[in-house]
Amino acid sequence: MKLKYILGSTLCAVFINMSSYAGGVIKFPSEAAVCAGCHGQNGVGLASAYPNLAGQKKEYLIKQLNAFKSGARKDPTMNGMARALSSEAIKTIATYYSSLTPSK
Repeated sequence: MKLKYILGSTLCAVFINMSSYAGGVIKFPSEAAVCAGCHGQNGVGLASAYPNLAGQKKEYLIKQLNAFKSGARKDPTMNGMARALSSEAIKTIATYYSSLTPSK
């Protein structure tokens, strides 16, 4: 009986975890809503002044967001936006944008 419970719980967790992926792309996380205003929900900047984030390496995005957060990298808008993000939110945002296919 206990084995059935453990197996059932494990399978449930796997399916729930897999449901957040669609063809390798993670569903748009609420933490990235503030980013989408300039960088687009699909990771393509809405104007030439805003870089595309789709397909950037996760580690690179984490490093840059942390640099904006600490003030080591200066940009008035990004410093304020990043300062409000937790470490977990930064990882979630980086995971999402790195999962997208870059535009051509």
